[in-house]
Amino acid sequence: MSTHNPEEARAGQGRFRYAAQRQQAILQLLRSTGEVTAAGLAEELDVTGETIRKDLIVLERQGLLRRVHGGALPVEGLSFEPEVGARLDYAQEKTRIARAALAHLPMGGSVLLDAGSTTAKLAEVFPADRELTVFTNALPIALTLITRPNLTVYTLGGRLRGRTLATVEGWAARALGEVNADVAFLGTNGISLERGLTTPDPAEAAVKRLMTTSAQRRVLLADSSKIGRVSLCRHAELGDIDHLITDTGISRADATALRSAGLTVEQV
Repeated sequence: MSTHNPEEARAGQGRFRYAAQRQQAILQLLRSTGEVTAAGLAEELDVTGETIRKDLIVLERQGLLRRVHGGALPVEGLSFEPEVGARLDYAQEKTRIARAALAHLPMGGSVLLDAGSTTAKLAEVFPADRELTVFTNALPIALTLITRPNLTVYTLGGRLRGRTLATVEGWAARALGEVNADVAFLGTNGISLERGLTTPDPAEAAVKRLMTTSAQRRVLLADSSKIGRVSLCRHAELGDIDHLITDTGISRADATALRSAGLTVEQV
């Protein structure tokens, strides 16, 4: 009896013979265009719509995209929130941004470090040669920094969110009410000219909002994938930020628009 599967044969006729190759191509297209349609993917990859449907299901289960009717969107553009440990995209860009942020550290005094994957990179490269007081609502960041003997590290307290390992709600808010830091290094899930800075969780948005008022200077660390994205909750206006450090993937038009909105934009 023949075991020939028409679907498998059809999938194998395209440029991407194996599922892993197709799925990588889907993610690359999604990152470059911001959205994909199932019909467009089937034509682009020369496979059937059913093959694309299965690939999108696999990628959604891995937390790499979100399926919508007729296609898919990147997780950054929705209220769906990947865990910090799963945010592996733009790793090299995040490292460059973190290293550039070192130039904005004071030689002494105090800093605020927001929860996030790029601020976590900053904690990893944080210098050990200066005495600073560091406040953070991110447990992984606190654990990274406590190994530097010249730092005094404070966590803000509050409920610990399992997804991001950030502390939120009343205790964190009360702690921030007593903090006057020299510089706050902030993260975000989306940067929009119309909607400002946004993040998926209301409790984290509230803490981020308070951080912008608890420091004399506010530096935003965000890779270029965040530009143009809008998430569920706004936590700051563009005018609340003094300096944006991003990567060279940001378009010239977006950089010009952000500068026109009053932001100092540094690309690394």
